[in-house]
Amino acid sequence: MLILLPPSEGKAEVGSGRRLDLDRLSLPGLNPVREQVLSALVALAGEPPETALTALGLAPGQHGELRRNARLRQAATAPAARIYTGVLYEALDLASLPATAQRAAGRQVLVSSGLWGAVRLTDRIPPYRCPIGARLPGLGALPGLWRRNLGAALTEAAGRGPVLDLRSGAYAAVWTPRGELAERTLTVRVLHEREVDGVPVRSVVSHFNKATKGRLVRDLLLAGARPRTAGALVTALRDLKYTVCEQSAGAGRPRQVDVIVSEL
Repeated sequence: MLILLPPSEGKAEVGSGRRLDLDRLSLPGLNPVREQVLSALVALAGEPPETALTALGLAPGQHGELRRNARLRQAATAPAARIYTGVLYEALDLASLPATAQRAAGRQVLVSSGLWGAVRLTDRIPPYRCPIGARLPGLGALPGLWRRNLGAALTEAAGRGPVLDLRSGAYAAVWTPRGELAERTLTVRVLHEREVDGVPVRSVVSHFNKATKGRLVRDLLLAGARPRTAGALVTALRDLKYTVCEQSAGAGRPRQVDVIVSEL
């Protein structure tokens, strides 16, 4: 099983180990593009702050993010599991999992990234700021760049098992599995069900969508789930007491499921 996660906008302030070495990252076929994005991001940090902040979609005054990007090649690194610190990763709480579950996460989870394309939780990276919506000098919009280069690497990483796609919209748009692979891919939407005037009402949630997805991955890892098909993955989620409703999807498109939660 392959699990695809979005990155977090919040990241650790500093790393704690050796400097970045692209050759040590997973999915080495992405390294030529990673080098292009890394070089452009470092160069952008030397541009006038207003220009650089606009290119990254950052708010005025976030100059610390530019200083961080300027030192990406010299900065200390840490495993991606420690770099990403947002709501999803707090709910996943990888460090508290048993060693067997942590090893499974290292094998099964890939985190999407505007800078790296995708990395495993064990890959050592420095803290950075590069949202997928960034437009970098000489490269243009990142979604188009990664759309042209991610497919082969992620298809190979998926192997012959199911794919649990928990990426957010902007990152999901960068790569959409097709054909046979799509039919064993599950995309997940989290809905909050509450009663209004005696009638059940379901609505999409944002902040708690991330927390639910983090807990979902944690529970699968703790259970040692090893589904071999998308159907078996749905069964595994239901066995873990998640309320899962499948939605219709066209042939050759990813399967869509809603996870219904009553408490946030």
